Amino acid sequence: MSNQSGRGRVAGLPVWDRCAVMGVVNVTPDSFSDGGRWFDTTTAVKHGLDLVAQGADLVDVGGESTRPGATRVDEAEELRRVVPVVRQLAAEGVTISVDTMRARVAEQALAAGAALVNDVSGGLADPDMIPVVAATGAPFVVMHWRGFLEGGNVRGVYADVVTEVADELHARVEAVLAGGVAPDRVVVDPGLGFSKDAEHDLALLARLDRLLGLGHPVLVAASRKRFLGRVLAGPEGAPPPARERDAATAAVSALAAHAGAWAVRVHEVRATADAVRVARAVEQARAAAPADATPGGTEASAAPARANHADRSDRADRADRSAEGAR
Repeated sequence: MSNQSGRGRVAGLPVWDRCAVMGVVNVTPDSFSDGGRWFDTTTAVKHGLDLVAQGADLVDVGGESTRPGATRVDEAEELRRVVPVVRQLAAEGVTISVDTMRARVAEQALAAGAALVNDVSGGLADPDMIPVVAATGAPFVVMHWRGFLEGGNVRGVYADVVTEVADELHARVEAVLAGGVAPDRVVVDPGLGFSKDAEHDLALLARLDRLLGLGHPVLVAASRKRFLGRVLAGPEGAPPPARERDAATAAVSALAAHAGAWAVRVHEVRATADAVRVARAVEQARAAAPADATPGGTEASAAPARANHADRSDRADRADRSAEGAR
């Protein structure tokens, strides 16, 4: 993994000196958090431009909901939803990721100006996806995926979720590389909420270092997800609606940025854009701190303590000399 501020960079994309912010544009009527709000091309493009104005570094455009139980749209409908939005945002200079599991949608979106393919199946849903990505040279997000979530088929059973997700992602990355995608164009995503319960998602966030150890930049897509609702509700309460989880999303974004994530994918951009910038400022402050600073403060704050210690030592030395004279 080529390094940029410790979190890697992706060939073919701009370089950011901090965790990047990926804004979400769902051109769907049924996404779990904002389905229908940006369903037509005009409003979707406006929303994408608004996200950039609020601090998004790139925008993820998708035309198919991946929420549990969602019915798949056909290819023609997904193309109708996605490609015009990608084309118009690209014309405005926006860096675009296309969120799709279909090779033909990815191919046409890339031709329309998209720069990155974000496939939640990691190329498993469509056998033509990897050849298309390899031929175009596009960067590719490989997410941990255990199959479609239709009919409650979550397969969320793990003995050790961190080890199993890391191992399964490693195997999938190897298949993607064998298919011709360049190593410096691969991003990995732990797939929070996909075939996972809240405790699994939290464990993966706590051990992002294991995923960074795969040697590729890491994308964290936690925005408004079910596990945040569970955390906010506590043991007895009802989870708040998806759109009331943005503060929690920003908190996760700051933690992910601090842990070394390459990017975070979010619905509400402004708070997360602020959060990752604060995380970066703290990184820079830590890097600038003197090497011999004490854990409790800076070199300057340690100086009075050393002076007090020296004064006490001097008094003790004088007392010892007095005692020796008395003997």
